[in-house]
Amino acid sequence: MAERKHVDFWFDPICPFAWATSRWIKEVQKVRDIDVTWHVMSLSMLNDGRELPADYREKMDRSWGPVRVITKAIADHGASVTDGLYTAMGELFHHEQLEDRAEVIARALEQVGLPAELAEAADTDAYDAKLRESHEAGISKVGQDVGTPIVAVDGVAFFGPVITRVPTGEDAGRLFDASAELASFPYFFELKRTRTESPTFE
Repeated sequence: MAERKHVDFWFDPICPFAWATSRWIKEVQKVRDIDVTWHVMSLSMLNDGRELPADYREKMDRSWGPVRVITKAIADHGASVTDGLYTAMGELFHHEQLEDRAEVIARALEQVGLPAELAEAADTDAYDAKLRESHEAGISKVGQDVGTPIVAVDGVAFFGPVITRVPTGEDAGRLFDASAELASFPYFFELKRTRTESPTFE
């Protein structure tokens, strides 16, 4: 019998690629013996100080809020709230296609039964040190030239997999097996092809 594996997953709730990969991990939980711990990271923090196209810079400047709110929720209510709050935000961002960050935050907090005043954290850097600690814990495992998501399987970390559809059933399990196996080779770094579509959620 295969040993139970532990997965650490770093995400930014605004990222559709992280969302697709996170829903895949949810499918993997149904067919493989894994435990998952969810961690915040921030694309805004990752891109802070970098030269970016104006439209992407504007997106990064207004994207601190959701991950700051999750960080504050963890600080106040414990890590167990991470999964549910991320799921609520992700469904609003990526399935309902809401762009108003404040609306997403307010509705997600209500859905999971967390205090509405947690939304105030979106507009303050008071918890950015805790956010940076979580962010750096993930990014230090894979380097600065990546984004979200970061996945670690039993401590072996990689960026991605970048997927545009969410496999289910044994397909989800097979992709997990392959990803973990490739990542286990210390001299394996990259396997890539040009992406021809954006994530699709049905």
